[in-house]
Formats: sequence, structure tokens, C-alpha cells
Amino acid sequence: MIVVAGEALIDLVPQGTGALASLTPALGGGPYNTAVALGRLGSPTAFCSRTSSDAFGEALLDGLREAGVDVSGVQRGLEPTTLAVATIDAHGSAAYSFYVEGTADRLFEAPAELPARARAVSFGTCSLVLEPGASAYEELMRSAAGQGVFTALDPNIRAGLIPDPDGYRARFKSWLPSVSLLKLSEEDALWLGGTPREWLAAGPAAVVITQGGDGLTAFTRGGAVYSVAGEVVDVVDTIGAGDTVNAALLHGLAAQDALSAEALAGLGADGWTRLLRFAARAAAITCSRAGAEPPYASELGDF
Repeated sequence: MIVVAGEALIDLVPQGTGALASLTPALGGGPYNTAVALGRLGSPTAFCSRTSSDAFGEALLDGLREAGVDVSGVQRGLEPTTLAVATIDAHGSAAYSFYVEGTADRLFEAPAELPARARAVSFGTCSLVLEPGASAYEELMRSAAGQGVFTALDPNIRAGLIPDPDGYRARFKSWLPSVSLLKLSEEDALWLGGTPREWLAAGPAAVVITQGGDGLTAFTRGGAVYSVAGEVVDVVDTIGAGDTVNAALLHGLAAQDALSAEALAGLGADGWTRLLRFAARAAAITCSRAGAEPPYASELGDF
């Protein structure tokens, strides 16, 4: 089982141009999208979070259940659901404004233990920024790594939510000894500073950087670099594309029995190229339709 830890929220997506365009609610949040994508790909998946008992919270849980995701470990609260108002530019890229004060997911508490079947845990996005939940997710990350569980991190930077950028960058560096696989976008990498080699030296066995339509590149601790081109597609928007990459990477690694630092080190050119191409295809399908709608296994074929 792959456990995805982090926020679930509602994206309010504009249905036109201009500041007063109609907004349509959509299920979202980086970790949430990753969990749904994993479920759709057929990976046994559990979601670890705290959601509201309001109507949005119920809809979020229904979306996970429909994807086959185990929600038995999700904590509940009376506080409202976090909202993210999206703005889509002419190229389909999304930017967000967040409404997070007093919301349910911020009060997440680290569970006493992970599911017995957990082989990997994925972390990232707002959940590692907003306190007090951020410290609880950090505690879970360090605990999982200490137990030898494969850990994946996608910072998925939302700069508007980070009041102390230098403090966050220092915190990010402190996580790296507990991270097995670091995935981030070119924009994230630029904002955080540093290089793949510097990050690898701090802990991860591999770093994957997404480059939008230009594809993906993987850097390994052994010094190898593997790249694939992006899939050509008519982009509707990029909502959920990076989260789909997260899921595809974890699904592909599980399929290759490579959810460990040692296995990653031995993956080799064929394994990495196959994995990155799979992730690129999955992300392209997500970009070809509105909102975070990751593909099903039937759309991609077996890994």
C-alpha cells in the first residue's frame, strides 16, 4: 500500500476570463490528487489527512472512495474545508489564492502508526506549510523514514502561503535526510535554490525535475542523469499534472519492486526511461482535460 499524506481542498476553477468569471468547485489539493491518481492506476492506496465534516469534505471523501482509496485513517473535524481559487493563464497554467484560516486540514495530528501494509508515504504542498498540521506531517515523515519506509516529497511551492521563505527553505533542507525520492518542478527548484547534486548529497536516492512540456529529468545518487521528452498534447490546463507525475512515479516504482533506496540505485537506464515516459504520458492526459482529472489504468495500459 502507498500512503498519501496531506491536504484535501476544493479548487474554485474559473469558467471564463476576468476577475468575476463564474467559479466551479472541483475536488483538489496536491496530495488528494496524487491519491486519486494512484487509485485510478490500480495501486493500493490510503489517504492520511484531516477533512471537514461539511458538504465539501464529504464530497472529497466520496471522490477518494470512487478511486478505490482507503479513507479509514482520515481524521474529521467541524471546521470548514480549505478553498483554493484558481486563475488560468493563456497557456493553461494555474495560479492559486488560498482561503486557509481556521480550516479542518490544518489541525491534522500524526497517527500513532502507519497501515501495516504501507510500503511508501508521499508528502507535499500546503500541508507542510500551514501549522500546526505542518509539524505533524513532518513528524510523520521522520517517523516513516526511521522505520525504513520509502518516502516521497513534492514541495509544490505555493509562495503566497509562505510568510518566511528563508525559514521554509531551511526546513526543506532539514527534511532531505528523511526523503527517498524528491520530485519538484523547475519553478520549485528555482524558488528553493540549490541543485540536484546538493539535494542528493543531503539524503534522497533520486531527484526528478519536471519541465512542463519539455519533459522530465531524473538525477540519481550514483551520478546518472536520465531525461525524456514531454508528450505532445493540446493543453486545456495544467491543474493536477504534477500530482499525476507523483502518482505515476510511485506506481511505476512499485510495479518494478523499486520502493527502496537500494532498488532505486539499481534501476538503470531502461528502468528509469520507462518510468519517466510513463509519468510523462500520464501527465499529458491530465493536461488534456479540465481540472485535476488524472488517467485511469485503462487509458495508459499496464506499466
